[in-house]
Amino acid sequence: MAIPVENFFLDNTTPGTLQTRVQQMIASGILSGRFEQGEKLPSTRKLAEYLGVSRITVSLAFTELQSNDYLISKDRSGFYVSKNAPPPPSFSEKIGVRDTVDWSKMIGQRFSIENWPAKPQNWSSFPFPFIYGQTDPSLFDHSNWRQCALMALGAKDFSSLTSDYYDQDDIELIEFILRHSLPRRGITASTDQVLVTMGAQNALWLATQVLLNQRRTAAIENPSYPPLRDILDQSRCHVKAVNLDHYGLIPDQIPKETSVIFTTPSHQCPTTITMPLNRRQQLLETASKLNALVVEDDYEFEISSKKSVSPALKSLDSEGRVIYVGSFSKSLFPGLRLGYLVGSAPFISEARALRASVLRHPPGHIQRTAAHFLRLGHYDALINRMAKQYSIRRSTMAEAIKKYQLEIAGNSSPEGGSSFWMKAPKDLDTEILAKSLMKNGVLIEPGKNFFAPPNQLENYYRLAFSSINEEKIEGGIKLVADFIKKLTD
Repeated sequence: MAIPVENFFLDNTTPGTLQTRVQQMIASGILSGRFEQGEKLPSTRKLAEYLGVSRITVSLAFTELQSNDYLISKDRSGFYVSKNAPPPPSFSEKIGVRDTVDWSKMIGQRFSIENWPAKPQNWSSFPFPFIYGQTDPSLFDHSNWRQCALMALGAKDFSSLTSDYYDQDDIELIEFILRHSLPRRGITASTDQVLVTMGAQNALWLATQVLLNQRRTAAIENPSYPPLRDILDQSRCHVKAVNLDHYGLIPDQIPKETSVIFTTPSHQCPTTITMPLNRRQQLLETASKLNALVVEDDYEFEISSKKSVSPALKSLDSEGRVIYVGSFSKSLFPGLRLGYLVGSAPFISEARALRASVLRHPPGHIQRTAAHFLRLGHYDALINRMAKQYSIRRSTMAEAIKKYQLEIAGNSSPEGGSSFWMKAPKDLDTEILAKSLMKNGVLIEPGKNFFAPPNQLENYYRLAFSSINEEKIEGGIKLVADFIKKLTD
């Protein structure tokens, strides 16, 4: 007898096409042991009628499962679970197992102290998501990215998916970075001076682990990127927060014992300040006097409202002191997790060895897909489209901020990027403001965690416009202004 059709349940929340969902439903039944080897499946007609799908959909799903050895077909008899199908787990499920380990004593190091406020997973469902680090899907070139992914899966490029590069990277992606990305920033480098990373944050972690230890000191901007402090804490180095002025990091305030200086000169995080050329030169001179290195995070440099962007610190470096961090995650999409490090060969060699010991290399297929997307000009077209749209949104937000009398902190007119750094009245805790706004469909980022402890200012916040439509910006800004007034009256 065939397995009763009542044993099949098609989950409507599962992503993918109907055929994919039918395949997954049957494969899950086999892998869980509900459908045993040799059991007969219902006919395609009966199962299709029961599930409410077309017969051809079920037939295609059965055929695909047969090609993967989950099912076999017998002439004039139907489909059966194959004897070669992956067997279900042989162990029995244990219910009610009591964990007797005292994890408070067993954990040697803690990494769960979070300096970054949690973002709702369903952020896109909020009417007014002024949330940073997310992109508007409507701006992304899905069609060409899909074509590039298919190219990378083709016979010609299949080795990029199947090969273990060990400590190496996709040569086509490295070539694009060397010949296209870096020259746009005035940087020249060779293949032994570039390393692909799992995004900018991974690049910062690699640099920290290679350059710092318990005896060395790192200087960071205040305010700065909160996860950077977590990364530095893991190295157990000494951390000194250096204040900013209207031109960015103040070189004269960098402690004399500093070994590594972390900075975001092109678009300071989170204030949006762009460090002018003379200040960049002062910073390099200070680093040389201190015999310190500089780690330059050049995020969002592409999204500039100026026709001529400021040169990267790395391009001004004549001593090999600057280590450059670039990323495609912000300009393509956050989930890509693809960035790169550029530095002197001895440093890159150590970072490469560390990366190999932890994750070997970023997935080859992702690297090759990105290489095709970049090489074929889709990346530049996307950047141009994003820059134009961000410019419109930036202007719209600036007008709304002025109209509803909110205060921009630091830069009164950001030259690029995708956010505004804001200042609320002195006695207002923006974490309370954020919770109140969230209940009314508005997402903002409180600013407290951007500041180094113990003097963390509570009346700052960030408004991003990368993930909100232009027509919604003014309505959201009005709600922010209304709630600030309500909480301070």
